Amino acid sequence: MSLADQLGFRFAPPERRVWTVRALVAAVRTHVEREYTDAWVEGEISNFRAPDSGHLYFTLKDGNAQIRVVMFSSKARLLRFRPADGMQVIVRGRVTIYEDRGELQIAAEYLEPKGAGSLQVAFEQLKAKLEAEGLFAAERKKAIPALPARIGVVSSPQAAALRDILNILERRHRAANVVIFPAQVQGDAAAFEVASGVNYFNGARGDERAVEVIIVARGGGSAEDLAAFNDEGLARTIAASEIPVISAVGHETDFTICDFVADLRAPTPSAAAELVIRSRVEIENQAETARERLVRAMERRLLEARHALTERAQHGAFARMMDLIRRRQQNVDDLTFRLERGVRGSQEQKRRRLETVSAAVRHYDLRRVLAGIRGELDAQTAAMAAAMRNQLLLKKLRLERMGRALETLSPLAILERGYALVFDSAGTLVKDAAQVEEGDEIAARVAKGEIRAKVSGTSGAGGTEERETKK
Repeated sequence: MSLADQLGFRFAPPERRVWTVRALVAAVRTHVEREYTDAWVEGEISNFRAPDSGHLYFTLKDGNAQIRVVMFSSKARLLRFRPADGMQVIVRGRVTIYEDRGELQIAAEYLEPKGAGSLQVAFEQLKAKLEAEGLFAAERKKAIPALPARIGVVSSPQAAALRDILNILERRHRAANVVIFPAQVQGDAAAFEVASGVNYFNGARGDERAVEVIIVARGGGSAEDLAAFNDEGLARTIAASEIPVISAVGHETDFTICDFVADLRAPTPSAAAELVIRSRVEIENQAETARERLVRAMERRLLEARHALTERAQHGAFARMMDLIRRRQQNVDDLTFRLERGVRGSQEQKRRRLETVSAAVRHYDLRRVLAGIRGELDAQTAAMAAAMRNQLLLKKLRLERMGRALETLSPLAILERGYALVFDSAGTLVKDAAQVEEGDEIAARVAKGEIRAKVSGTSGAGGTEERETKK
């Protein structure tokens, strides 16, 4: 007997709580998300996937440890570089659990390459992509006209770079007309507006707005300031331009994607004005260093306001709704991936079956049978032709022999030896002198020609009478 029984105490057994799997995972997810709302994690990307939904999925590895990462499209579209397998990155996000698989994962809010800025990685990736497509090739670049009468400039009207271009053009060639397309050269809308300017001048060919060359100009600045000119859409617009384009972006040491796809790169906007107008007298003084006005205060305030709105939204019903939508989207992406894998497996199985059937019927290929019959017919035709040629040759030889024999027996051959054929007035061959009488007309056929005469006399076979023949 236990001590509790001896003392008369009775203890109720503890109540057992049974969890459902989803309830347990949801409870753990809520606890994890509360503890790790803003975590920075470093590791290597593997199993990277980017489906059509715009979300990004990959595994972050560090030695033998790994964790799945999902970056939803609202954040992924803000990336300036393309993640890839093997890339070392730093991820900032919220640690959570994907309930459908019960897996720990990070819902990433921010992603940057380790050791290199995102802008530089994006620049190198886009440069390699466009170079592989041949957009940098020298043979596709168009020649710049030496003295264009009309010049199009795409730049900000307030930029110092534009004033430099106009001043140099006025000094070097006052007769040149300049058409300015105003565009932002910094900020999120800059790439679209610059591309619109290039398209505008290309669409104006053939009318009074037409220009012979386009200058895309902007002064120097940081990598963030020049990011608009590393835009893929702008680069493809410049490459597709029918009008020659000069890229005059930044200082001489600054390089952008637009510089590589343009028909000519100018180290500075001032140099672009000198290159586009090759005057007879070179300018002695160098153009002043391009200066530009900073317009980033409003953009910073907008980013700060957006960040504050995001922080507030993360703790309300909107955040829960968005989190539910994103989990559903992740589930859809997961099912889509499994479906695509199943379809690929089915297609591979059907392909192998088709190869097996093709190998089985290859021995009964009708074309091979017809080729063999055709070969036999060709051989028989060749043999028949050879036999016909031999027969024709034998006939020809026989005909030649008969011709030679006929020539030997021909009366004409006898005439060649000095004999003659005599015909009476009726054309009958005279074989006996008794066939003609004195005064009859006769004709003698010799080898070459005919002789006509009158009979003046004849002599018989016995030689009893002789007559003379007169011509």
